[in-house]
Amino acid sequence: MESLKLIVDYGIIGFLLLMSIIAVGIAIERYFFIRKFDLKSFLEENKTAGELEVLLTKRMYVISSVGVNAPYIGLLGTVIGIMLTFYDISHGSMNIKSVMIGLSLALKATAIGILVAIPCVFLNNLLLRKAREKIEIFKSLEREKYGC
Repeated sequence: MESLKLIVDYGIIGFLLLMSIIAVGIAIERYFFIRKFDLKSFLEENKTAGELEVLLTKRMYVISSVGVNAPYIGLLGTVIGIMLTFYDISHGSMNIKSVMIGLSLALKATAIGILVAIPCVFLNNLLLRKAREKIEIFKSLEREKYGC
């Protein structure tokens, strides 16, 4: 039973932290890529707005996926933690202190899941906005070039 508690405490929370590190790393890379992207040279290569969108939004699905799924992974940790606490109660461990510790550790997983999700959703929205701005600027440059 202790090994399951460790899996909940370290496994699920560690997995959430790993997901957040990956998502933030991708967000930082995408931010600097979008910020420094040269639209004029892209236009000179006769590329389309669709190709630009694919290039600018590359790997951003990871950030979105982390933001959407992190609360569920945290909730899974909470459910498992509460189940383990009830198991301890049913086997004669009626010490109120141990019950409260078990429940607080279980709820910690949900809290961390939410803490991971909020910045990921924010970063995803920010980056999508920046990408859309670049795409619109590209379209206006394209219209100027072709006189449309």
